[in-house]
Formats: sequence, structure tokens, C-alpha cells
Amino acid sequence: MKNKKLCKLPDATFRRRTGVKKKTFTLMLKVIEKAEKEKPKKKSGRPKKLSIEDRLLMTLEYLREYRTYFHIAQSYDVAESVCYENIKDIENILIKSKEFSLPKRKDLVMSDNEIEIVLVDATESPIERPKRTKKKP
Repeated sequence: MKNKKLCKLPDATFRRRTGVKKKTFTLMLKVIEKAEKEKPKKKSGRPKKLSIEDRLLMTLEYLREYRTYFHIAQSYDVAESVCYENIKDIENILIKSKEFSLPKRKDLVMSDNEIEIVLVDATESPIERPKRTKKKP
């Protein structure tokens, strides 16, 4: 894995860094490895530069930190397009597995947690400028 120190982190720090618990991370790895084995083998082409752990970590960084593909690609020393393809592949594998999902709206409403919603009005408004009073001669 690119960040070997990440494996040695305590569970709370690992979750703070990646957004998921170590147990969930390993479960995601198993799902991805299973899906990779089931894919038909390509006869030609360059092998992937990044390991499955790095590709998953890259995806979690993208989802957690909202970093651009350019910045993530620079961190992993790959091209931007490779970064994009890896993230989309991992996302699609995890979505198709249906083992991971966000809480449903009904679950959130039924829970005792208080949810605070903040709305920001970001509409454009014209700038009020003084009228030109000077006439051309």
C-alpha cells in the first residue's frame, strides 16, 4: 500500500483519514478483489501500476476530501485519466456489490439524532453602479 503508515494507525485515526473503519476497508478490499478475479482477463496492455489497496484508498480520498483528479494523480504519480478510470471502476464495483450504502431517509427521520440544515442563498444579483453623467462632446 502507498501509505503503509496508514495500516498502523489506530481505528479512530484511520476512520478520520479515510472516512471508513478498518473493518469496512478490509470488507471493501475483499469485494473488489472478488470482482477483479471475475473480470475477463485482457490479453494485452500494460498491467495496472497501483495495487487494489491504493486504488481503494485513492477513491476514498476523492470521496472524503473532494480533491481534484489532478491533485490525487500527483499524489499517486499517475496520469489524471488513470486516476479518473480507477476511481470510477472502484465506485462501480462497490455500488454493484450492494453491500455498502448510505442510511436511508426513513432511518434518519426515525433516529434520535438531531439534524440541522443550513441553506445558503448563492443567487447572483446585479451590481449597482452609478450612471454615467458625463456626455461625450
